Amino acid sequence: MSILTDGFLAFGLAMDAFAVATASGSATSRIRFTEAFKLAFLFGLFQGVMPIIGWFVSANFKDVVSAWDHWIAFVLLGIIGGKMIYDDLKPGEDEEGVDESKVSIYQLLLLSLATSIDALAVGFSLIVLDSIILLAVIVGVVTFALSLAGVYLGHKYKHFGQNKTRIIGGVILIVIGTKILIEHISSQ
Repeated sequence: MSILTDGFLAFGLAMDAFAVATASGSATSRIRFTEAFKLAFLFGLFQGVMPIIGWFVSANFKDVVSAWDHWIAFVLLGIIGGKMIYDDLKPGEDEEGVDESKVSIYQLLLLSLATSIDALAVGFSLIVLDSIILLAVIVGVVTFALSLAGVYLGHKYKHFGQNKTRIIGGVILIVIGTKILIEHISSQ
């Protein structure tokens, strides 16, 4: 995959974390940099590590699934992207923000895990890559930056209500899955 594709994939994966960070920022009366940094760091760390875990686990089955890898990537990214879009469009399911200055480390770890499950699935779908380290670093850095910005943007623009960032992330993941499938089919 190219750096540009890695960047788009990272951006798509970071949208859940950005949405949660924005909701967190919108629920605060005062932002503390250390708390915002801690949230962004944990989100970025989990988003960066999860694709590596998924990739290492799936690498053990590379011979079995190599004939199907493009379909696996297409289906997994489509499902993840579709779920992100569905979750954002679901009526009556407004995401509640939490005052991040009162969020315990345990709650931050759970939020970090919850927002990075899609990154784990992406790692499973990318077994065709020789190494996933560069992608993981890009995903982690992009997630960190967007999460940190999300806390501040959420706080600054809290009067605009819930945003639709997961829709953008979902569309990007679906497009990348489709691109992987088309590239494989056209190379045959």
